[in-house]
Amino acid sequence: MLQATPLTEGWILRHEGGELPAVVPGCVHTDLLAAGAIPDPFLGRNETDLAWVGRRDWTYESELPPVDGHEQTDLVFDGLDTVAEILLDGQLLGRTRNMHRSYRFDVTGMAGRLAVRFVSAYAEAEAVRGKLGERPAAYAEPYQYLRKMACSFGWDWGPTLVTAGIWRPVRIERWSTARIARVRPLVTVGEQGLGVVELAVEVERARVEAPLRVEASVGGVRAIASLDGTEGVVRLEVPDVGLWWPRGYGEQPLYDVELTLLHEGRPLDVWRRRVGFRTVELDRSADAHGTGFTLVVNGERLFARGVNWIPDDVFPSRITRERYRERLGQAADAGVDLVRIWGGGIYESEDFYDACDELGLLVWQDFPFACAAYPEEQPLRGEVEAEARENVVRLMPHPSLVLWNGNNENLWGFRDWGWEARLAGDSWGEGYYLGVLPRVVAELDPTRPYTAGSPWSGSWEHHPNDPAHGTHHSWEVWNREDYAEYRGEVPRFVAEFGWQAPPAYATLARALPGEVLAADSPGVLHHQKADDGNGKLRRGLERHFAFPEGDFDRWHYLMQVNQARAVAAGIEHWRSHWPACAGTVVWQLNDCWPVTSWAAIDGDGREKPLYHELRRLYADRLLTVRTRGRKLVLAAVNQAGEPWAGVLRLRRMSVDGKVIDETELKFRAARRTVTDVTVPPELVPVGPKEFLVADAGGDGGVGRGAAVGADTGWGSAAGTDREGIAGTGRGSTAGAGAAEAAGAGVAEDAGAGRGSDKKAGAGAEADMGRDPGTEAGTDTAADAETGAGAGQDAGTRPDGLRALYFPSPDREIPYPRPEFDVAVVPGAVTVTARTLVRDLLLQADRLDPAARADRGLVTLLPGERVTIGVSGWKTPDPDAARSALYYLEPSR
Repeated sequence: MLQATPLTEGWILRHEGGELPAVVPGCVHTDLLAAGAIPDPFLGRNETDLAWVGRRDWTYESELPPVDGHEQTDLVFDGLDTVAEILLDGQLLGRTRNMHRSYRFDVTGMAGRLAVRFVSAYAEAEAVRGKLGERPAAYAEPYQYLRKMACSFGWDWGPTLVTAGIWRPVRIERWSTARIARVRPLVTVGEQGLGVVELAVEVERARVEAPLRVEASVGGVRAIASLDGTEGVVRLEVPDVGLWWPRGYGEQPLYDVELTLLHEGRPLDVWRRRVGFRTVELDRSADAHGTGFTLVVNGERLFARGVNWIPDDVFPSRITRERYRERLGQAADAGVDLVRIWGGGIYESEDFYDACDELGLLVWQDFPFACAAYPEEQPLRGEVEAEARENVVRLMPHPSLVLWNGNNENLWGFRDWGWEARLAGDSWGEGYYLGVLPRVVAELDPTRPYTAGSPWSGSWEHHPNDPAHGTHHSWEVWNREDYAEYRGEVPRFVAEFGWQAPPAYATLARALPGEVLAADSPGVLHHQKADDGNGKLRRGLERHFAFPEGDFDRWHYLMQVNQARAVAAGIEHWRSHWPACAGTVVWQLNDCWPVTSWAAIDGDGREKPLYHELRRLYADRLLTVRTRGRKLVLAAVNQAGEPWAGVLRLRRMSVDGKVIDETELKFRAARRTVTDVTVPPELVPVGPKEFLVADAGGDGGVGRGAAVGADTGWGSAAGTDREGIAGTGRGSTAGAGAAEAAGAGVAEDAGAGRGSDKKAGAGAEADMGRDPGTEAGTDTAADAETGAGAGQDAGTRPDGLRALYFPSPDREIPYPRPEFDVAVVPGAVTVTARTLVRDLLLQADRLDPAARADRGLVTLLPGERVTIGVSGWKTPDPDAARSALYYLEPSR
């Protein structure tokens, strides 16, 4: 039987003539950091001082012990980053130049000093560039000249920390007669629930003449096949299989598959994986609106509720199975059902895909090409095909994987970013995306669809980023416009869009020790990597709020509010246009270090308000106010598998809490549909002093998260915001909190594409309708505030959802000075409003860096209350809670 022995102990890293202990898997930076040879590159501006690490050559060494008892011994590296030569007692075993591949070397009968010598990635990239010629890219770093994680060279959200090292496991494998070289599982579903697993097996032989057979089992079914030479196929048919579904559509049954290689009845090697039975199609058929892009799983058409994923650490070897599970669990808890692995990163570890299989998260996998023209000549061309073949087969068992994508933004870049003229006929990657990669996928993994890129309209007949055809990246809004402009078009599938905000306060405080935090302080600016990032943040904010000059706390809060509002504007609009629009993939879920970025979860794993807003936006049921032509409508978006029917309570209110008019309307939305309900003219708010409140009651109307209670009546409680708090901080203590600062309220003692400026597309705007029989056309891109912070978390009924509509931007709304009471018990903070309280936020990390709140922005009407769960807060205190509450206040 094949025996595998991890080779993880006894490694050293040669460093300036000396040696340091090394951890394998790992990388140079983490070894230097562990030895105290460098400061933490995530803190302050240390990143800049460590640029030298990526320009050095490095050597890892260990002892390869003598082994015997088998006919062959192999040294196996699952991942080497990136350009290396492997030597054993000075004898060259081989050279590598691809981070995305594994490598195997025959070391039969050999032992001695093992050395892995890494050449600087910069040196290799510059040599290839010198040989093949200059190619344009979105960034100045030479990442397109070697097969390495592109974002280690920096990005508009990431540091430039160019790594080297043995980044995935290494082991010794000893075997005799033959071993399993590759198993390619084709998993399909036939008629009447018949599950079919076809295992294409390839073996490596030490004895050519030895008769071999394979035995396989899955779901209680067994099959046997003989091997002719080095290849064979074994087929298993499993009756009445349970279908694997995306989360929210059904269960995720997984079946253990085992294949054993035998010689004369003796097992030689075994291969084990888990599979799931499901079908997947990508509907790209033409229709009246253009060219669709709709995922269909088990015959069910989906509106994909997605997020973009970047490597969760700039040093991927530090990402553990538990960390993958935590981060992807956060995605699932936010209502996400699709995760796109972005092309500037890596093919993730099995731990990532295992978690997605279990959580019901669909995976869209980019091949690792991003924002650059990639040469198609050798030595890169052979590496690209080899890595594609290996990783397509490696990832095939995972039912969560539903889509292969050729690249990120390179087809768009060729057309719009001036590349075509600069290339002057040189290769740039088109042959990969339209030739090599689709051929590899069609040959090896015909059960999954492939698309050439994102964005991509399906052919050169349309602009690559045409919103009416295929996938669309919406970056004009972030770069140049107000987020209200999201409502101006209905793309068929929005694969990237987003808005920036700073990370949590505690994350910034940890990353910038000793710095007096300010929007333009040196450390804050260093941890903002986007081109004119803070300028875009300011311009985006000033369209809605007065800019809080010199007040970091208000700046921090308002930027996070604006991020949640911006993403809500897009998702609410696009979801309301299902099925014309069939998905949104927010840029981005996560960060790889502490930074101001588009992420919903920051580099320390803390959720921004955007994360909690996604829970509302991606719930099965969403209520949102839309402008259709000249009419104001309520769109009841029902992605659930059951009808949604009930009563809409509409209230036209003034900001001082008075009800001007109200009515109730019945509504019904069939499963997986959107229903519009026209707002009666007398309920439409007029001017900056009025707004609309819409509450939807009915069967199962509540989304994720606990509902907010409501006190009876609209009267104000006694007392003012200066009366302080009663009680000791234990049990039920009550009080009221408010602040003096305008624009963003905070109690008195509170503590202190994208950035690359993506180019505009030339494609025509889509002017498309929604369900058959509904009014066609996009929403009016009015300068109005809707939705964000409203949702079920501020509902007045435990079984309902809420939508808010303010016809004027916040800077024009005469909000009352908020008045509310605060009660604190262990594990919870309850706020009861005596006035309108808009976008209330408890920044729990200001209470304790370990503290987390279970919700984000909440808007309360007079008399309503919300209980915010708080974990990790060891010493509950009413005054501390009040100081960590933020909210909108009247503009000065």
